[in-house]
Amino acid sequence: MKPIETVDKCTTCSTCVAYCPVTKATRAFKGPKLTGPSSERFRLYDETGGGEISEIEALDYCSNCKNCDIACPSGVKISTLNMLARAEYCKRHKPPLRDWVLSHGRMLGRLARRFPGWLVNVGSTNALTRLILDKFGVDARAPMPVFVPRSFTEWMGDHNAMLTASDRSRLTKKAVFFPGCYVNDYDPQTGKDLVFMLEKAGYEVIVPDFECCGLPMVANGFFDDARAAASRNVDTLAALVSSGDVPVLTVCPSCQLMLKQEYAEYFPELGKHGAIVPHVQDACEFLIGLIESGELDIDVREDATKLVYHAPCHLRAQGIGKPGLDLLRMASANVEDARSGCCGISGSYGFKKEKYDVAASVGSDLFKAVKDSAAEYCVTECGTCRLQISHHTKLPSMHPISWLRKLVEDRKSGGEGNLLRSSLPPQTPPFPSQDFRRYRIPVRGCSFAVGCVIENG
Repeated sequence: MKPIETVDKCTTCSTCVAYCPVTKATRAFKGPKLTGPSSERFRLYDETGGGEISEIEALDYCSNCKNCDIACPSGVKISTLNMLARAEYCKRHKPPLRDWVLSHGRMLGRLARRFPGWLVNVGSTNALTRLILDKFGVDARAPMPVFVPRSFTEWMGDHNAMLTASDRSRLTKKAVFFPGCYVNDYDPQTGKDLVFMLEKAGYEVIVPDFECCGLPMVANGFFDDARAAASRNVDTLAALVSSGDVPVLTVCPSCQLMLKQEYAEYFPELGKHGAIVPHVQDACEFLIGLIESGELDIDVREDATKLVYHAPCHLRAQGIGKPGLDLLRMASANVEDARSGCCGISGSYGFKKEKYDVAASVGSDLFKAVKDSAAEYCVTECGTCRLQISHHTKLPSMHPISWLRKLVEDRKSGGEGNLLRSSLPPQTPPFPSQDFRRYRIPVRGCSFAVGCVIENG
């Protein structure tokens, strides 16, 4: 059923309003019922293109967190209706340059690799440039991710080149890994940890030439760009799975939601999409299956380190449970479920100057639960969730698969491993396996220092 066809299923019960975290945080948002199905019934456009969408200012405050969709007892695609309405508005009213920058991470990553890593990270580490970004509309307080000089796909190319004939003979099965923009440019360690676990289970990992999944573009109004990226991804993935039962794995819930579900809702014209849907799986969910079948031996032992787990909104929207939490419990990790809703950042939403405080308010219950847990680390699948949680709680965070690898390595070595290095906020000191270098740049008689992380492995 197309999203627009779900409008009349709305019974105006207001359940979506009760579960909307943004409605509780600000009066600028009129609520998912009003901006979604209620307004959709009256959104009429004249043939000249001069018509307007009412309440667009309120609509802009929808974070696309999907909590309204999760809560709706009638199955109305409320958030999708909001995004489609925003797309129509943005066809006539060009979004600001800030929104373009925040939504085109894959393109910016490719551009950034033409420059030294330390230079790219000036915006993340220097007070002067953060002030400039603040004037640009990116809040100076926001937890900007640190760009890594060597992308995951670059590492993967080198890794495959180093595999011996003996290694390749052991990898008798195939799995496709769709890393997404965040892992590729900011958190390659999570990708490396998944590759480690899959190869341990005898899988050859195929990383396609991917584009952004398109969700950041959809959320910021760049619908045509999202459609073009989706089309390329669908063509690439359809070709890879055509040869048989090959899983397509993701470590990012938002990427997974797009590949599995939202391509069909936003871009029904992409006919090949149906061919890839049965293959798309959450990476944690897939690893659980490997452990249960005996393909992956994790040498289960109890771990004393206290963890707290957060379930991202886009994971809960898929209705597949909490595979990251289940995976860690299978590995005998000492992990508590925070059970406290949205973190507030919603991709690029919480970076925006006018929404930083809203995002912080949305996540306040979660931040309190994380602090009250007395955990040493937070684990969650979403990269920007990890940024937001670490930013507001000062607790280091990582992907569940990275913690699983740490457990496996620790048990193999009989001691504490050295893998606690992924997904930490920029203000957290790097681990000994990394080198943090400072550069001093002269500017008309004065100078300022910038820093960057240099990977050693």
